[in-house]
Amino acid sequence: MPRHHRADLLIEHAQTLSIACFLAACLVVFSVGTEYFLTLGNALNLLRQSAPLLIVAVAMTFVIITGGIDLSVGSTAALINASSALLLQAGLPWPLVVLLLLALGALIGAVQGWFAAYQGIPSFIVTLAALSALRGIALLFTQGFSIPIAGGSGFDVLGRGSIGGMPVPAAIAIGVAVVGFVVLGMTRYGRQVIAVGANAEAARRAGMPARLVAASVFALTGLAAALAGLILAARLGSGSSNAAVGFELEVIAAVVLGGTSLFGGRGSIVGTVLGALAIAVIGNGLILMHVSPFYTQIVTGGIILGAVWLNTRVFARLAAPRRAG
Repeated sequence: MPRHHRADLLIEHAQTLSIACFLAACLVVFSVGTEYFLTLGNALNLLRQSAPLLIVAVAMTFVIITGGIDLSVGSTAALINASSALLLQAGLPWPLVVLLLLALGALIGAVQGWFAAYQGIPSFIVTLAALSALRGIALLFTQGFSIPIAGGSGFDVLGRGSIGGMPVPAAIAIGVAVVGFVVLGMTRYGRQVIAVGANAEAARRAGMPARLVAASVFALTGLAAALAGLILAARLGSGSSNAAVGFELEVIAAVVLGGTSLFGGRGSIVGTVLGALAIAVIGNGLILMHVSPFYTQIVTGGIILGAVWLNTRVFARLAAPRRAG
């Protein structure tokens, strides 16, 4: 391969390579810092705990590629989390509860997408309003109490089961990531998502259903947040309106850290997966090193700022000569 082709390839994948190196550095630091980090039990626990983040981050990648943002995923997960406990306590079969709440999550996302794409309201405002309203509905449903979920129904398998040694939540997350990778990179819909993010008006003039595509990605995050809420409820054995507080911050951090542009038009599912794992590893490693969990939020905020800076300054400047050439 000619040298300039290798250089172009390196620049094109610089952000994914950088987060891969960052993740590797985190693994080394925490492996040295605590003897428990590299144990099989901790690895499985890390996979189980990071599954909801990874699932929603994959869907959020589609939203951010279109130039949007969804701040409501944490509140959606909390509403679904609380609703699952209430419905199961009322005696509904758990498969029916799962299907109903997945549909509800997709509907919540679709409504937000309609306001953003068809009514011209910025997605930041729409989802910020939903963040407050959905959390409030969850509080109203539960009156602020945690609702226990009886074990042994089969529902708890979603959060605590395993398949061949692999935690069920991790298996679901891997499946979601694979589907996201295929859809974004190998389907017409994925190309439309990228085109809408790069230039919505040009996509519309080319005959693409730009507004429908822009609205549909919010249905994806609603569906993913619902799935995350169900997994959290099954893992913890209870439903609570306080579930997934600050979850949207971690999701956005994972996506941006993975190299998806906040300005739309560019993104990577592989980068998002690496970003989500990095966020999860940081949280897990700090706890094992007996560092206060409050520092995790500080580190996450710093990661977002650093990732945006790299996104808008360093990598943009590196790519500019290549585009000009």
